[in-house]
Amino acid sequence: MTRDISIVGGGLAGLTAAIACAEGGARVTLYEAHRELGGRARSTAAPYVANDGTHVFYSDGEPWRWLAARGLVRPFRRPTPGEIVRARFRHGGRLSGLPPRPLLKALARRRLPAPVDEDFRTWATRHFGEEGMRAAAGLVGVITYDADPGRLSAAFVWERVLRAAAPKYPAPRYVVGGWGRVIDRMADHARGLGVRIETGSRVDRLPEGAPAIVATSLDAARVLLGDDSLRWESGRAVLLDLGLRRHAKDLFFVSDLDEGGFLEQYGLADPSLAPAGHTLVQLEMPVRAGESRAAAVSRAERLADLGLPGWRERTTWRREAMAGGRTGALDLPGLSWRDRPAIDRGDGVWLAGDAVAAPGLLSEVSSHSALAAARAALRAAGPRAGRAGAAPPERDTGHLPITR
Repeated sequence: MTRDISIVGGGLAGLTAAIACAEGGARVTLYEAHRELGGRARSTAAPYVANDGTHVFYSDGEPWRWLAARGLVRPFRRPTPGEIVRARFRHGGRLSGLPPRPLLKALARRRLPAPVDEDFRTWATRHFGEEGMRAAAGLVGVITYDADPGRLSAAFVWERVLRAAAPKYPAPRYVVGGWGRVIDRMADHARGLGVRIETGSRVDRLPEGAPAIVATSLDAARVLLGDDSLRWESGRAVLLDLGLRRHAKDLFFVSDLDEGGFLEQYGLADPSLAPAGHTLVQLEMPVRAGESRAAAVSRAERLADLGLPGWRERTTWRREAMAGGRTGALDLPGLSWRDRPAIDRGDGVWLAGDAVAAPGLLSEVSSHSALAAARAALRAAGPRAGRAGAAPPERDTGHLPITR
């Protein structure tokens, strides 16, 4: 018996679910409202190929292993020693090649469990002092898109601090050609498994009589499902992409521990993202409460002043964007990922995306939730349901769940 499963949304979550369902033997139709697949994993067209945000894969997570096992993230590059020595930390208004001592002291206590029900500012100040707390919070600005991570759950922030500062060889991986290439390969792989993909197809009502996975933003899912409970805290940041004539003194990355900002020269890790003699740089700056977009962009430009000498005179391409409500989930004190909108919505409908009840950092939540939704949809669709990828963790201890 062939099982039919419908998927709404053609981003990373939707394509992951489509592949997993097709591998499990289902007949899958994926609907995407836009003319192009990808969602937030889209990349711009050449000559400067910029991701829709400061995206990077972490190789120490299950989603990376799932993609790699299917050949969907090759070729990729690791940070080289030559690139790493061109990394800096901004602390106290100055750049340094090493993290400040208060942050190093905090990281030395990486086995310290962090509670879910206390805010990071209170917990970290008690254990690391105020300077250590502020430096750790600044380190994860790029991961949370939030100007004040201290207000968030201590467990939530501490997990991200430890992932960002893993003691082994750096975990980030850069897929050659940008995330758009990953989306292209995922779409080709899905079609090869028999998935029917309809782009430019806006869904106002779910198909009847078949399991459905809604792999959209919470805002879109709230309208489609008529469920006002589909809401969750999210970050807000400005994104600044720069195409520059290459300069030997341009830094590889700057982690702004003072303001939570981040600068990364993607064109150094992957020269294919820019024309010969040029490079691509992406900056992120979390927006403060009550701050205007222009003011946040100005702070990002000041970070560029530190890491990219004379960048204004060398700029040949520029793009600005505001990322709000599309930056993944933030867990406030007393809440964990298990408290977010549930994947199972009942009546044969499942939810996938970066702000639902699944573990991981940013896009990893999309992948975990998509695989969980696919397994459930396959079970509901018929007796021949297969196993659609690895399951997310089953335990919640109330302390830090370290993802490896």
